Amino acid sequence: MADLDFLLGHAESLPDKPAVILGDRSLDFATLNRRANRAANAFNRLGGEAGDRVAMMSFNSIEGSEVGNGARRLGTIVVPVNYRLRGSELAYVLNDSAAKIVVAGPDHVDAVEGAREEIEGDRRFIAVGDHVPHGWLSYRELLDGASDEPPASATGNGIGASMIYTSGTTGHPKGAWRPHGVDIANVLQVISIFELTQSDVHLTCGPGYHSGVAFFGTLHQVLGATIVLQPKFDADSALDLIARHGVTTTFIAPTLLQRLVDAQQQRPRDVSSLRAVILGAAPCPFALKERAEAVFGQVLWEFYGATETGINTVLRPEDQLRKPGSCGTAVPGQEIRLVGLDGEDVPDGEPGELMVRNGWLAEYYQRPDATGKSLHEGFFSVGDIAYRDAEGYYFICDRRIDMVISGGVNIYPAEIEAALHAHPAVMDAAVIGVPDEQWGESVKAVVQLRSGATATKQMEVELIAFCAGRLASYKKPRSIDFVEELPRDAAGKLLKRKIREPSWAATGRRI
Repeated sequence: MADLDFLLGHAESLPDKPAVILGDRSLDFATLNRRANRAANAFNRLGGEAGDRVAMMSFNSIEGSEVGNGARRLGTIVVPVNYRLRGSELAYVLNDSAAKIVVAGPDHVDAVEGAREEIEGDRRFIAVGDHVPHGWLSYRELLDGASDEPPASATGNGIGASMIYTSGTTGHPKGAWRPHGVDIANVLQVISIFELTQSDVHLTCGPGYHSGVAFFGTLHQVLGATIVLQPKFDADSALDLIARHGVTTTFIAPTLLQRLVDAQQQRPRDVSSLRAVILGAAPCPFALKERAEAVFGQVLWEFYGATETGINTVLRPEDQLRKPGSCGTAVPGQEIRLVGLDGEDVPDGEPGELMVRNGWLAEYYQRPDATGKSLHEGFFSVGDIAYRDAEGYYFICDRRIDMVISGGVNIYPAEIEAALHAHPAVMDAAVIGVPDEQWGESVKAVVQLRSGATATKQMEVELIAFCAGRLASYKKPRSIDFVEELPRDAAGKLLKRKIREPSWAATGRRI
């Protein structure tokens, strides 16, 4: 066994404390520890060994916690699979990860079965629930027949050992591979920075395949805190869970925070237990932060990071309204560079490509070419553009690939999106560059209006004027399209590629 096994420690010191809760089901730490042993033994019997991958496609579930802890105990590594994938997309991830064992939740067995013709090699497929197709194994039967004792071959693979696939905004997604996890000192540092404690009750409501959702769940299990699971996000039921269980912390994307704020304003609940709402995955509009503080109090934390680099900066609750647009200051141990097009560091106040060096860096599985393109003298970049102010606070301008170049001038959509979000009629907004014969690209906004607002030419003129009053004239949108809903993934990230495609399809180019 690994020298450190937090779950075993909690099973011995906190045996009756609820570890995970979902609806009316609850597993205490002693039971979760036994179930994790059973999962590890079952995987071992199917040929799983240290270093192998176990893929899991499921909504948030108690079985997911069993599989995750069992895989860690055996030394195998869970590959969380985006449950929206189908067909060849799904087969690609399972093939690329070389997962030896594939576990599917009740709602996703058919999706995996539908992709099996394209899945290469010999895999063992395990179905959670009553629907077990021909050639599959039953998760329930496997665990019923497995031992409660730790597997003899258990090695452990460290806290944070992971293989998480990036969202794949260009081409196929890449597996961010961290087979040995991260040092416990780094994990404890993050716990300390966010002031998490064993007495916390953490709500996991975002998609578990997202690195931030999974990581903050792991942090709370390391502490011995209780985790309340919501299978899929729903704002009203999330607020009900906070009130029912006295939830103290949660991690969500800004788009989910907006839904929580709206739902709480429509039907207030007692959420006074909530003390930390941790934001990540996308920039949070300042107007939304103001609304959230008015509803929940000074509970917002925000960080900048990536699946590949871990958490790099943190903005504390007291700074949320004092530093509009900032993602905080550097976490101790992070080396951050902001690099211009000439490869030199830029001065404070000027945008540059953000590069990080630390002890958390991942590599792309079997993609040394992609890893090499992202590494520069030991510093890793995921393509974000940022600047730093005189006090050391960082501000993300945009993704490098999202930048609009109009007449040779760099324009960062995130700044314009933030301005649009401040208008009371705007529910959601995305800004893109579209073909322009004179300027190369011009700025277009795509806007989802709030209920009660009407998509008219007058509204378009009003929103453009609103932006002109807050931004330099060359940054304001030249046109606005109104849509029923903007495409976002389950983690809340805008799918800019889908928004751009109609405008660029006829040009034969993307820039």
